[in-house]
Amino acid sequence: MKVLFMGTPDLAAQCLDAILKAGYDVLGVVTQPDKPKGRGYEMAKPAVKILAEEKGLPVYQPVTMRDEAFLPTLEELQPDIIVVVAYGKILPSYILEYPKYGCINIHGSVLPKYRGAAPIQRAIIDGEKETGITIIQMDDGIDTGDMLHILRTPIEDDETFETLHDKLAVLGGKAVVEAMEMIENGTVVREKQDDSLSCYAAKITKDDCKLDFSQTADQLSARIRGLSPFPLAFTKLPDARMLKIISAHRAPGSTEAKPGTIVSLNDGFEIACGGGTKLHVTAVLPEGKGRMKAVDFVHGRRIALGDMLKWEL
Repeated sequence: MKVLFMGTPDLAAQCLDAILKAGYDVLGVVTQPDKPKGRGYEMAKPAVKILAEEKGLPVYQPVTMRDEAFLPTLEELQPDIIVVVAYGKILPSYILEYPKYGCINIHGSVLPKYRGAAPIQRAIIDGEKETGITIIQMDDGIDTGDMLHILRTPIEDDETFETLHDKLAVLGGKAVVEAMEMIENGTVVREKQDDSLSCYAAKITKDDCKLDFSQTADQLSARIRGLSPFPLAFTKLPDARMLKIISAHRAPGSTEAKPGTIVSLNDGFEIACGGGTKLHVTAVLPEGKGRMKAVDFVHGRRIALGDMLKWEL
């Protein structure tokens, strides 16, 4: 089976590597154009392009696919299937319909829940206990196609976006290889999604990163983990400086202090939260500083007992 791969970030690169290791004939990869990165704005290659060049695969970086602009490349390559993961653009119908086996997508949730751009982060933020990888037959909708294969994994109590992303990258490679084998030998079973059970995992915005201390410590811990190590949840100190929270968990005991109040400076610091709960912060990124342990932040006298964090931002 001749494969054309479309993807951009590290998760996609790991899935591409799994397909190559399984022995499939990858004709080439399609990825986003190089983009400026860092303070020097030097052009950086997508992770998929770096791997493709290492493996000697042709790389295509079309600026647009509209108006059948990519059709000549498809006609030249003649792929049997197109595998898509985190490519970053919506594919037009002429691409979806071109290959013998169509286009399949590696999606980072157990569909129909968490369709959309940020399924990994949203699952953690919402306190889900399980997620997984769904391989779908792509159609014109956003993650609405028939499900071909699902692999599941638990979301641990201390799971962060980083750790879950890495688990799903490995699981995604395994799932897509298994799905391709079933497609090729004719044993795949297509299952339609129940739209009534769907929810949309919208792209993470700055508003999603604001910490509202009227929520419980468990809810805030989940949000912090779902946004770590990037873009990070944040609050503001009494002097209006931004403070990003890298890691935190619910502290034992309860408090009657107003939500947002610093109630302890032991081994980091604790913040009063909704329902009388307390959040123990263990690592932070202060405005204008590097990442540090919360205990070092406290020793630097950047925060004091009784300080009120500004959560109504």
